[in-house]
Amino acid sequence: MHAEPILKTSFVNGVFVRPSGRQDVLENVNPSDPADIVDRFDRADAELTEVAIAAARRASAGWAASNPQLRADILDRIGSEILARRQELAELLAREEGKVVREALGEVDRAGHSFKFYAQEALRAVGEKYASVRPGVAVDVVTQAVGVVGVISPWNFPLAIPAWKIAPALCYGNTVVFKPAELVPSSAWALAEIISRSGLPPGVFNMLVGPGRTVGDAIIRSEHVQAITFTGSEGTGRWVAEIAAARLARVQLEMGGKNPLVVLDDADLDTAVEAAVQGSFYSTGQRCTASSRVIVTAGIHDAFVERLLERTRALRVGDARDPDTDIGPVVDESQLRQNLRYVGLGLEEGARLACGGQKLENANGAHHFSPAVFLDVQPHMRVYREEIFGPVLCVLKVDGYEEALAAAEDTPFGLSAGIVTQSLKFAEDFKRRSSAGMVMVNLATAGVDYHVPFGGNRASSLGPREQGTYAKQFFTRVKTTYQSA
Repeated sequence: MHAEPILKTSFVNGVFVRPSGRQDVLENVNPSDPADIVDRFDRADAELTEVAIAAARRASAGWAASNPQLRADILDRIGSEILARRQELAELLAREEGKVVREALGEVDRAGHSFKFYAQEALRAVGEKYASVRPGVAVDVVTQAVGVVGVISPWNFPLAIPAWKIAPALCYGNTVVFKPAELVPSSAWALAEIISRSGLPPGVFNMLVGPGRTVGDAIIRSEHVQAITFTGSEGTGRWVAEIAAARLARVQLEMGGKNPLVVLDDADLDTAVEAAVQGSFYSTGQRCTASSRVIVTAGIHDAFVERLLERTRALRVGDARDPDTDIGPVVDESQLRQNLRYVGLGLEEGARLACGGQKLENANGAHHFSPAVFLDVQPHMRVYREEIFGPVLCVLKVDGYEEALAAAEDTPFGLSAGIVTQSLKFAEDFKRRSSAGMVMVNLATAGVDYHVPFGGNRASSLGPREQGTYAKQFFTRVKTTYQSA
């Protein structure tokens, strides 16, 4: 029997608070064991969202003018506690989202280091001085906080993505209204609880657990929210952009991907197979950077496929908390149905399902799905072109490098792309000609560092890059001042 969890609430204006209206309870379910209720939350509503926005607005001027050492100390304190509690937070993350513990540990580390990185950035010297073209005039260029920032994050990285949005927002003097995905509120609540004890003034950080149709909509439409940073589906991202554009709010969108991994004839076979397996199947394929299209030249194709199938069949699907598990469950029943629907579409279109692609039956009803490999794929097939967001890999056979490059570019997305080759010529050419925002050589397409820019092109991203020093472009505005000497 699982213990009945206490009812948790949103964090607004420095305290954990319930909505004033009727109680609306959200149950957070463990996808490895749907009978296990991780947490219960009293959902926020539009009224509480407006209270949070008002609190962030009131705190905005004071926080923007705050001492940079204060901001640095607070951010460092948050990062230190995240890292000190890494095992506890990783186990929570694995339990609520289904990411295996060893990957969850990496995510917790990334979240902690993101806060510590921006603790250092808070103390960086800012501003520029120019000589004017007019005698006796001085010119200064400074950056200032944007104001209230709405942070809307997805379910697949419930600690890392909020961290790399919230930390720079606070670093550069903005206040935050944060709405996590309803599938993963427990990690967000744990982060909010850590932030609540960090020394932040009331109203600077607010966290609302609630549905997108009310909480998210209120954040996006509010005239008092000056900027919105969103990660999620392309369709929702376009909706966010339209609303933000109508009221001239700045927006940063990270959306979908259908990322290619090119494997050339001269590739090291072990490197190629490992890059494909890690990029396609780890995190249950639930990453926008996953390499769901593997484009293989004819000379290595058969050997690569043989080794790939052997490696894929050996992957162990199971409870995310089991240290022997390679692939955890799909996040929920809806995503499992989507995976199965695309497997059916691939078969209908004539692709050959070489392994996997089935719901795995188990005693506790976990959302387990066996990693799938499709062969004999054609470029027009939906299973090859559309983002599935699950462990489904399509192998496309091509004749040579130029055909492989053209196939890699044949997508409306442009987030991440990879190539496996021992040729410096082809590696450098691919890095130069790929239109993806991130390019990997002899590495999986998924897996990036916290201190460098993250983002893509075309339908994958809109607005300035996330992470690293480039985050400043979104979270600050530039002011040029002129003064007579």
